[in-house]
Amino acid sequence: MAMPDSSSPAQQAADMQAADLPVIDLQGLGFDAGAHLLVKHALAALPVGGQLRVTGSAPAWQAQLSGWCSDQGHGLRWEDGVDAAQAMAIVARGGAQAGRWRGAAQTGRSDARSGDGAVAAQAQPFWGLAARGAQVEAGAPAFHFRLSDKLQVWTDSASDLYAQAVAAQWNADTDIDWNDAPELPAPVEDAIVQLMTYMVENENAALLVPARFLGQLHPHYRELQAALAIQVADEARHIDVFTRRIRRHGREPALSTAGGQASLKSLLDETDFSVAGFLLSVLGEGTFVHLLQFLQTEAPDPLTRQICRLAARDEARHVALGMSHLLYRLQHEPGFQHQLAQAVEQRFDNLAGTSGLNEEVFDALILIAAGTLTPEALARGAARVQQLMRDMADGRLSKLLRLGFERGHAERLASLHTRNFM
Repeated sequence: MAMPDSSSPAQQAADMQAADLPVIDLQGLGFDAGAHLLVKHALAALPVGGQLRVTGSAPAWQAQLSGWCSDQGHGLRWEDGVDAAQAMAIVARGGAQAGRWRGAAQTGRSDARSGDGAVAAQAQPFWGLAARGAQVEAGAPAFHFRLSDKLQVWTDSASDLYAQAVAAQWNADTDIDWNDAPELPAPVEDAIVQLMTYMVENENAALLVPARFLGQLHPHYRELQAALAIQVADEARHIDVFTRRIRRHGREPALSTAGGQASLKSLLDETDFSVAGFLLSVLGEGTFVHLLQFLQTEAPDPLTRQICRLAARDEARHVALGMSHLLYRLQHEPGFQHQLAQAVEQRFDNLAGTSGLNEEVFDALILIAAGTLTPEALARGAARVQQLMRDMADGRLSKLLRLGFERGHAERLASLHTRNFM
């Protein structure tokens, strides 16, 4: 005859609940050999507070389980078996930030388009190099990135522009026919070399400015980080192909003026990310796109036209990135327009004593458009270069208007842009 159950109703209920719990048998596997993974993944399938029965036979597995639960923030109680060796553990899943993850910081969402809070308005130093969306354990070291304010750097278009850049990458060895370069008359080839020399030094600046800011940018803004990185790679490729064009017929680089260097130095000296992008990417590279498009049409040899066509495509993306950031910033901070205008005027005043555009470069443009040293051809070349200058000014004006400048103010700022183009 069965003996009546003398346990309390509460104990009976607990026993019935325990009997329904999922069971993990660790067998002879110790926690030093991976037993914790069985418990960890079984708990992951349960809600917070959900319980799991654990048994095992490895030496000291009970002590190991107890220590692991304590570290991870999970609850633990023991039930006696027939003998001490058959003791069973009841493990209750702790919260998401239990144990070592207590106080962990949430860092937004990996997809910037997933809604408010996906990209933080202020990236925290202790998020460090963590992937956006990760939880960062308390006690992580602080990384002091100067550019950690979303307003100062962000554009919602960065991801799309990066994807476009990846899709549009080209190889200087396979996408350019270096043999399609008939040797030009010496004065025209010299003009090409002079112009390419000028373009190399401008692209050096266009590489160094974003590269300098890359190291200051918090990785939380990873889409912009990627877009700037590929922009740097674009400029490195441009420098390479312009240099190879210089050397194609045995020449060395030509002349570089103090005024041109001073103009480019003013870009490297600018410490504000938005202002530097405005001066370099919007005004400078925007003007440079017109120059490359001019050469794509007017250059006398197929090789130079190929190079300028590919480079112009890259530079147009750089302009788009700079414009998209400034539109974002001005949308949220309309008063920043004043700082942009001030930067143009101050740069103009600082460079007023310099010679501006290398006259050899200007002469080279005329000769390239002319194709030969005859009065009629040079007249045509000069007219085309004057039209280029008007196109450049119109391009700057249209961008300033798009950024919200009043027309009269925009016309004045467009006219103050450095005579060195960049």
